[in-house]
Order: sequence, then structure tokens, then C-alpha cells
Amino acid sequence: MAKNFRDLTEAEILALAISLEEEDGRIYGDFADGLRESYPSTAAMFDEMQHEESEHRAFLIDQFRRRFGEHIPLIRRQDVNGFVHRRPVWRVRPLGLSVVRKQAEIMELETRRFYERAIERVGDASTRRLLGDLAATERKHSALAASLEHEHLTPEARETEDAAQRRLFVLQIVQPGLAGLMDGSVSTLAPLFAAAFATHSTHDAFVVGVAASVGAGISMGFAEALSDDGSMTGRGHPWIRGVVCGVMTAAGGLGHTLPYLASDFRVATTVATIVVAAELAAISYIRHRFMDTPFVSAAMQVALGGGLVFLSGLLIGSA
Repeated sequence: MAKNFRDLTEAEILALAISLEEEDGRIYGDFADGLRESYPSTAAMFDEMQHEESEHRAFLIDQFRRRFGEHIPLIRRQDVNGFVHRRPVWRVRPLGLSVVRKQAEIMELETRRFYERAIERVGDASTRRLLGDLAATERKHSALAASLEHEHLTPEARETEDAAQRRLFVLQIVQPGLAGLMDGSVSTLAPLFAAAFATHSTHDAFVVGVAASVGAGISMGFAEALSDDGSMTGRGHPWIRGVVCGVMTAAGGLGHTLPYLASDFRVATTVATIVVAAELAAISYIRHRFMDTPFVSAAMQVALGGGLVFLSGLLIGSA
């Protein structure tokens, strides 16, 4: 059972401080290792922050030995009430810049508050002074991060990292999302309009469209998730890609299916056709924006594919 902070002895407070500094240092090391390939400048920043935490730990160990001897009990953050649960860094790959910097800010704030509360629980003057110095250092850590960022993240390095972050975003989110949107918007056209023109029933068309959209979403989601685990391609967690792809596939199909909730067949079909045109335009824009495809070329390719599928559904449904 976790212990309340107010019940800790001075020796336990120092032991906990040592454990916290060691954990923070190792997390900064994990940050540096996870960012080194794609963001080397930011990795260097966290290398220096890891070194800083190592120095803090050494100061605390010297103080503990002077007052309480050689044996330092293992007291971890999870053994004391009040600490925020941290998600293991080694399970988060690849690391994102915004996530890492936000986590670093939370770590610094939490450690600073710990030292400020620890000072109130300690009576020894030298220990109080050390904890006060460390609290002041944690308060300055944001300034340190800013100075390290200024030192390591030159305009050239920042431009390189921004480009790398954009590539990762395209690989992990845009590509699976675009593949899903294209499949959902195009592949569901044939069964939807075939059912619509075969039955002239908006209800039947709606049911077929929903079934096709949901089925395609599940199929594409699993196909994307199982295509590769991202370890070699850098495309990120497979199930995140699968969810993105599956949701966008279902959304693409449901977009032109929902108009068939209307009871009037002609109105529903007209609105559905307009929605299809909007979906194809959105696909063309995304390809132009993130895939560097000329907009006219992207629009012609998408329109050709969508038009062929639409015509096949129309002909089959009218036969």
C-alpha cells in the first residue's frame, strides 16, 4: 500500500528524491534515444538534461551518506501517494516532439513541487539548503530547456526537424487516412447506387450503403494494421494506422449514404451526388497538399476512378 507523503521520514524523503532524479534522468535518456534518428538536435538537448539530473542525484546521494549511512532504501514514486502516473516511454514509439516536450514540462513541475514540500518536512539545515537549491534548479529548468533549445535547435536544425515531423505525420496519419477515404468514397459508390437505382427505395439504398461502409471500414482497418508493424518503415503503431484507415473508410462511404435517409428518391440521389463530388475534391486536395501531386492531375485521376465506379453501379442497378 502506498504511503502518504506526510508520513515519510527525512531519510525516506532523501531516498525518494534520489529515486526521482534517477527516473527523470533515465526518461530524458529515453527521450534522447527515441528522437535521435529523426530529431538529432532535440536529442542533444535531452542528453544535456539527463546529465543535469545525474548531477542532482549525485548531490542527494552524498547528502544521504553523510547523514544516514551507505544503505539507501529503494523508495519509488509509486510507493508514495500523490504522484502522477507516467506512461512508460519505451512503449511509445515513434516519439513526437510535442508529446516529449509536454511530458518534460510535467516532469519538471512535479519534481519542483516535491522539493518545495520536502523542505517543509526536513529539519536539517544542510538538507534544507540542498533541497531548496534543487527546487530552484527545477524552477530554472524551463529556462535551461529554452537555452538548450536555442543552442541546439538552430534555424537549419529546426527546419530539418519540422520537415522530418511532417514526413512522419504523412506516413502515420495522412497516408492511411487518405487510403481509407479513397476506398470508402469510391468503392461504396457501386453497391450504393446499384441498390438505389435497382429498387428506387431510399431505405434499401441506405441499408446497403451503411453495410458497405461499415464492412469496408473494418476490412481496410485490419488490412492496414496487419500490413506492417512500422518497425522498418517508420509508419508508426499498426493499430493506430488501422483505426485511422478504418474510420476514414467508413466515413467516406457514410458521407454519400446519409442523404438516403430522406424519403424522396430524387432529392436523396441529387444530394448524394453532390456529396460524392465534394469527397472527390477533398481527396484531390489532400493528395495535392501532402503528396505533392499537382491538383489538376490529382483531380483528374480521382474523378476518373470515381466516375467509372459510379457508372458501373448505375448500369448494374438499371439493368
